[in-house]
Order: sequence, then C-alpha cells, then structure tokens
Amino acid sequence: MTPVAPHAQPDDHAVEDALIRSIRIPPRPSLLVDLQRELAQPDPSPRRIARIIGNDVGMSGALLKLANSPFFGAARKAKSVEQAINFLGISQCAALLTGLLARQAIEGKEADLNAFWEISARRAQAVVFCSRKLRIAPPDIAHTFGLFCDIGVPLLMNRFADYAQTYNEACDDHINPFTQLEDQRYQTNHASIGCLLARNWGLSPDVSWAILHHHDYSVLEDPATDDAIRSLVSLALLAEQGIQRFHGRRMSYEWEKGRDFACRHLGLTEDETADLLEELNEALHTER
Repeated sequence: MTPVAPHAQPDDHAVEDALIRSIRIPPRPSLLVDLQRELAQPDPSPRRIARIIGNDVGMSGALLKLANSPFFGAARKAKSVEQAINFLGISQCAALLTGLLARQAIEGKEADLNAFWEISARRAQAVVFCSRKLRIAPPDIAHTFGLFCDIGVPLLMNRFADYAQTYNEACDDHINPFTQLEDQRYQTNHASIGCLLARNWGLSPDVSWAILHHHDYSVLEDPATDDAIRSLVSLALLAEQGIQRFHGRRMSYEWEKGRDFACRHLGLTEDETADLLEELNEALHTER
C-alpha cells in the first residue's frame, strides 16, 4: 500500500512552483540526468555508467574513495570507476554519486556546509549499517535517504536569515514535532523542502516520502503508509540516536519522541535496541 497523498487543490502546483522559486531548490544536475537515463534502460551497462562518471575527474575520484570505504563492505579495493560499479553494484554506486552531486549543487557558507555534510554522511552510514543488520531497505535506498534526510536545512538557511536560530530552538524542543516551529515561522519546513528536491531530482518515491515524514512519527503506526517508508523513518531515528552517542551525548529529543514507535515497527526489544546501538557506535568510531 502506498502513502495517501493530500487532497489536491486547484492551485497546488502554483503554490509549489512559487515555493521552489522562493527557496531556490537547485535543478537536477545534468550528470544525474544522464545517469538516471542509463539506469532506466532494461539492461544498464556498468561500462556506459563508468564513461558518464569518468567525464568528471573529481567526481570519479570522490566516488572511488567512498566505494572503498569499509562501511560499504567491498571485499576488494576498486582501482577504477568500472571496478567500483562491478564490486558494489550499479544501484549503490548511483546512490553514492547522487550524494556527491548534491554536495556540488547546494550553496551556502563553507563552514556550515562542511559540518552539515559531515553529519549527513555519518547519518547515511548509520542508516545503511542498521538496514543491513535488520535486513530491511536496500543499501542504496537507505544511503540516499540518510544523506538527503535533512537536505532542506541548508536550503532554508540560505532563504531565511534567522533559520539557524529556528533550527536550534526546534532541536531543543522535547515535546512538539521538530517541524512545527518551522511551519509557524515560514509556512513550510525542511522535510517538505527536502521532499520537493528529492522529487525534482528523480529520487526513489520511497526516499521522497520518507524525507517528508521523517519527523512525523505518527506514520509509524499508520497502516495507510507504505511499510518501506515507515522502516526508513525508523532507521533514521536509530541513526539519530547513534550519532548523538558518537558525539558523547546520551540523549536525543527526537529519539525520545519516536523511540517507542520505531522499535515497535522494527520489532526490536529494549535489549536488542541497546545492542544494535552499541554495535553502531563501534562502527562509527571505526570509520572515523
């Protein structure tokens, strides 16, 4: 069963277009268009994909570095882009490349963006780790969702001068949904903006919907929402708690808000959750 979309209004598209122009959502990169065109073929060719990626030397090097990371579990080190594709699979390499393209496309202060991408990369690693342990969600979908989960944050920071303050206040709110304060001040929120970018970039519908709902923990017990989307939202909560522990903070307000829903959906007991988070913590420190 797929998630039920809100009832469309006659001016929905006009409002969405105005919002996109206002927030300055970057267009889909041409390299991603070429890649997605090849992936849509009945039999995508690793060689043709390698040729597409090889046109950008910097992207090729960055992709190889990520592909050889221990977090992706490759048995051998790839020495070329085509080898990386063959070792990890087309879907996983496409997910890694999409993340690299996002880093190129998002504008903002370098220091802020470096911190943002560091956390996003760690979240992507954590979501992939948990998805593999629990055997839910394909690694490429898990990685893309983890990386793009908060992609709306730098876009809103570019649009609203006081957004950093709003974000910090929302982080410190242990009762209300994270996006509530954003909605009150800007009539939109980073989850909605992230969903729009994911849709505009042609990412998986599961990723787009999970981005939209990743602070709406009521969907975890909503049978009208696809199980794959609920699993991604649950994995993001585990990742959030794991990252907080990695940074020496024992508590996450988001984890407190959604923990019971997430563990119930994933079928995890309290002890199983504690063991998984401990393994995740060790993996994050190893990767560091």
